[in-house]
Amino acid sequence: MGSIAKTDASVPGNGVVGREDAPKGEASKLFQPLSIGNGSLTLSHRIVLAPLTRNRATPAVKEPTPENPNRAWIPNDLMAEYYTQRTTPGGLLISEGIPPNLEGNGMPGVPGLFLEEQKAGWKKVVDAVHAKGGYIYAQLWNAGRASIPQHTGTPTISASATPYESDEVYGYPPPGTSTQVRYKDFPPTELNMEGIQRQIGDYVKAAKAAVEECGFDGVEVHGGNGYLPEQFLSSNINTRTDDYGGSPEKRCKFVLELMEALSAAIGDDKLAIRLTPFGMYNEARGTQRLETWGHLCKELKKKHNLSYVHFLEPRYEQVFSLEEKSGFLESWGFKEIDLKPFREIFGTTPMFSAGGWSDKNAWGIVEDGMYDALAIGRLFLSTPDFVERLKKGLPMNQYDRSRFYGPFPDPATKYTDYPVWADVEKSGIKLVE
Repeated sequence: MGSIAKTDASVPGNGVVGREDAPKGEASKLFQPLSIGNGSLTLSHRIVLAPLTRNRATPAVKEPTPENPNRAWIPNDLMAEYYTQRTTPGGLLISEGIPPNLEGNGMPGVPGLFLEEQKAGWKKVVDAVHAKGGYIYAQLWNAGRASIPQHTGTPTISASATPYESDEVYGYPPPGTSTQVRYKDFPPTELNMEGIQRQIGDYVKAAKAAVEECGFDGVEVHGGNGYLPEQFLSSNINTRTDDYGGSPEKRCKFVLELMEALSAAIGDDKLAIRLTPFGMYNEARGTQRLETWGHLCKELKKKHNLSYVHFLEPRYEQVFSLEEKSGFLESWGFKEIDLKPFREIFGTTPMFSAGGWSDKNAWGIVEDGMYDALAIGRLFLSTPDFVERLKKGLPMNQYDRSRFYGPFPDPATKYTDYPVWADVEKSGIKLVE
């Protein structure tokens, strides 16, 4: 998930090759049940819709003006159709990132969960998924400094007042203008103690609304990709010298307090987290990776029985190609790196992996015991019947990168109009080889 100013890596994949001798199709362990939520939910298969920001929500302000620009977006019927298309009986979907407040929203067109209209919109989505027999978790997302004040109408916030180093521009011109601006020209405000507690409080309100009012089956905290939780975890962004910074243990304090508050509000059975311990997105370039994320995960395992944990593959990156990302990792001393240390820490907690998985490299991965499920993004976007095609060994639809991030005047295009297999057979559409 990120700004349209950034492009997906030109080289697909994640550096992991499935086993040639592994069972494929329906014989694969991908199609065996999996228990999550400490036994409260049983998934019928282990292919999960990854969280994908698509910016298709409806503006809350119908006729915005420069003096009264739109700041919030509402889930709509088109979004309900999108999620329903990708629902399978007993399958799990993870929603796009949902900001819990105005300052947490990093992009236009993203539906939040802090207005009554948003709650009603998300309830429609959830009800549609449940009617088809599926499950859906809400991913709570706070962009932190990966936004600009002109977009949110609030000060940009972060762990520290650390500006971007590069000349990267925000993906959308500020409301009422046609020129993009640089992130570095609008550095964030460091959250004080009151601000930290307010952000945690807003997460809690959104989580309770998600579960109690919208009916989501659980909540996943977006703790990666250089957004607010990872801004606290990253030593190059978090330069604090108080209890929330200065050492790997202190940099974990915000995330641990957040998870503790969410656990008290909705319970561990409905709580999960996504982490990217080797990510570089949004200039998260901190050191002490194993020390920081290792401490975080040990504390999470000690204090909670989470529904599942969700990791991004180390060599996968949204900005860089596979080769470029591998070069960065090797320059940091991570020539041979995988997620085994975290698998060992979490033990029997279900572990999902995302980033570069496809019908080509997914075989044998779950059988080998490294992960319990695989989260699929781009191919699941372009192939609404991805699960069925994977089971039958059928090719997938091509995805259109130019249509990943809206808003668009024709939002359904390359969103809800991707064909299912029966339509492919009729039309002769070009597929992924």
